[in-house]
Amino acid sequence: MPVLNAAIVVFIVAITAAIFGFKDFASDAVLVAKILVGVFIIFTIANYIRIKLLKRS
Repeated sequence: MPVLNAAIVVFIVAITAAIFGFKDFASDAVLVAKILVGVFIIFTIANYIRIKLLKRS
């Protein structure tokens, strides 16, 4: 799950940036983390569907 790990790292960077006062960078980093989590969810659903289709055939 490298996408999820990347999202966690980006989120930690966003928290660190917010602590040190980089508000714009922090909001951008949170947006990137949300996109990465969305990509992870999409890949998880696609993998689940692929496994179901492979078992059916």
